[in-house]
Amino acid sequence: MSKIRVTQIKSKIGQPERQKRILAALGIKKMHQTVEHENTPQIMGMVQKLKHLVKVENI
Repeated sequence: MSKIRVTQIKSKIGQPERQKRILAALGIKKMHQTVEHENTPQIMGMVQKLKHLVKVENI
């Protein structure tokens, strides 16, 4: 299965609590932090909810 690299590019300040929890579930704790995940439907659904806060790259 392919992997994706997710990087936070905008602040979570002022965002709804649900979006902050999704960032935490992805393992992102601070700005410009990058994490790698398997490209699963569950992860892609989380990323879709945060498309305005994160940058996604295929590996």
